[in-house]
Amino acid sequence: MSRLFSQLNAIKRGIFAPQVFSWYPLNPGRAFSTTHVRLCEESEQKSPVKAANTRVRGTIDRTKVIPVETSIRYLRSAAYRETYGDQPVWVPYRRNHKGMYPPRKTRKTCIRGGFLSTGNPCPICRDEYLVLDHNNLELLKQFVSPYSGEVLSYTQTGLCQMRYKELLVAIERAIDRGYLTYDVPFRYYNYSEYYKPEKSA
Repeated sequence: MSRLFSQLNAIKRGIFAPQVFSWYPLNPGRAFSTTHVRLCEESEQKSPVKAANTRVRGTIDRTKVIPVETSIRYLRSAAYRETYGDQPVWVPYRRNHKGMYPPRKTRKTCIRGGFLSTGNPCPICRDEYLVLDHNNLELLKQFVSPYSGEVLSYTQTGLCQMRYKELLVAIERAIDRGYLTYDVPFRYYNYSEYYKPEKSA
């Protein structure tokens, strides 16, 4: 009975710790901890390093919305020609994959939580000034086959699944508005190769 009364008194005083089957009193001095204070002081001391890390991480920040007009001017600038030259943006890109054969599908997305989540993002995600929009025709034409007018597959261009869906939507909107058209090129044939030369009388 004495042990029961001591446990009840400890519960009333608030000095107890849970166990599976019983309750036992604790030393009040052990309940005091300075860990939180030490962690706060360390965080204040390391604040310049933390600010530097946020600056480094800010270079891969994708939360900022780039206007379409800025992307159109970028495609006509000297910086774009110096980076990509005259070839499409997906030509110099190479996928990183494990093993000899690449997976059937590309990754779902390169951006998670507003930041790049991979070291080798797709051609659109790696350059924040490449905006997929139905008004950005110079960029959309790079992903359309010049021979058939069909959209190039993500297995060829390396776009992630999220950007590939955005590309399909932008191309469909451009076609609906008449901005993007495709005409089958006229092919000239040399019919003399199919007929025997006429014999002179």
